[in-house]
Amino acid sequence: MAQHWQEILPIDRYIVAADGLLHDYDRKVLTFLYQPLIGSTCFSLYMTLWAELEENRLWSESSTHHLLMNLLEVNLKDIYEARLKLEGIGLLKTRVKTNEGGRSFLYELRPPLNPEQFFLDGMLNIYLYRKIGKNHFSRLKRFFSDQQKPSEDEYEDVTKAFQDVFASAAPGSMQYIQGISDELHEEENQQFIGRAEANPIQIGLDTFDFDMLAAGLNESLVPKKALTAKVKNVISNLAFLYQIDPIEMKNFILGAINEHEEVDIEELRKGARDWYQFVNYDQLPSLINRTQPIALQTQITEPKTQEEKLIRSYETIPPLIVFKEFSGGVEPSQTNLKTLEEIMIKYKLPPGVVNVLIEVAMRKTDMKFTKGFVESIASHWARKQVKTVKEAMELAKNEEQKVTQSKKAGKSINKKPIRTELIPDWFDESTQDASKEQTQGNTNEVEAKKRAIEEKLKAFRK
Repeated sequence: MAQHWQEILPIDRYIVAADGLLHDYDRKVLTFLYQPLIGSTCFSLYMTLWAELEENRLWSESSTHHLLMNLLEVNLKDIYEARLKLEGIGLLKTRVKTNEGGRSFLYELRPPLNPEQFFLDGMLNIYLYRKIGKNHFSRLKRFFSDQQKPSEDEYEDVTKAFQDVFASAAPGSMQYIQGISDELHEEENQQFIGRAEANPIQIGLDTFDFDMLAAGLNESLVPKKALTAKVKNVISNLAFLYQIDPIEMKNFILGAINEHEEVDIEELRKGARDWYQFVNYDQLPSLINRTQPIALQTQITEPKTQEEKLIRSYETIPPLIVFKEFSGGVEPSQTNLKTLEEIMIKYKLPPGVVNVLIEVAMRKTDMKFTKGFVESIASHWARKQVKTVKEAMELAKNEEQKVTQSKKAGKSINKKPIRTELIPDWFDESTQDASKEQTQGNTNEVEAKKRAIEEKLKAFRK
């Protein structure tokens, strides 16, 4: 896991290729269906790379990433993060070649799903519905569809067959074709220009514990042959989309078995969706980065100190899990969930930074998660452009030191106690010295809670 400058530099060159022709209709699909999910920077990057391809061509000229930075007016880190999102959503395939002259990248643009594939995808359509709402979603479905064509049964097929229209070539013509056939096959380095169909998003099967699922299913109710490759792909996608574990998935599969002892995929999807909406007050999941993006992770070596272990945890665990652990395993309220989502989307804070914010906010407010206080921290960190866990922790330490110094100055005048709020134990020693006036009972309680949280986080990672 490396920083963006270890993966890409402004002087690195790139060429653009297309996996088949991209059509003008693809622009509408990308604009209205994909852009709400990937954002304007990703959309601009894709369109700029597309524009570098000459009309009806499959390859571009070589350019540097510095030119790309100037064209988009964004920094290299934003380009790298946008590239990762395009790769993740299936719109870009990246290859790299390293030699003495430096690195060269091959960016292969992949066509988007066609509207029918997108609206029946089972993942992207759910995220889009959650993002833009019911009314606009219905409007887009109407935009990308038309009235159903008349029934073919009402018409008589009068199409002529090939042999009814064409006659076989004369012998002389066949000899001519045979004579030039060798020339037609001499050009081995040519490639015909065509169009490949886009593949739907597929979550890796290794992300779901199928062994545990199989152990929980009764062979007499769900035979092994029912879990086909297609069904497993749907299970993996649903598990990722709705955060379903194998125990819960078992119930949905049992409810989707039909009279032929096969899993009805549409019933499986409907069961998972209805369950999620029931648990989450009729809401659908939103497409947000669930953990800190790789480009923003700093703990690239094996953690040794407690602080490094905490950084690693916050970089690899979703904010929802961290929030639940600080709440003693209690599910967050709808208000808390909305606040978490708002600070990630409205203030564009990465998940790892949100994890630090959760700890700081809850420690300072006696384990409360007050929206006003949380947003004040989030807006400050957003203005400071905090992107990594380490930056967030350092900023929190500095802010706490300023508060401590200010209260020390005040104490010399009025002799009042410094403070009574709790603080994270990753603050530096100078800050911790200022908190020694807390009672020993509070300190022991905090340590016990921290140990319990670390054990739960460790168990979750396993």
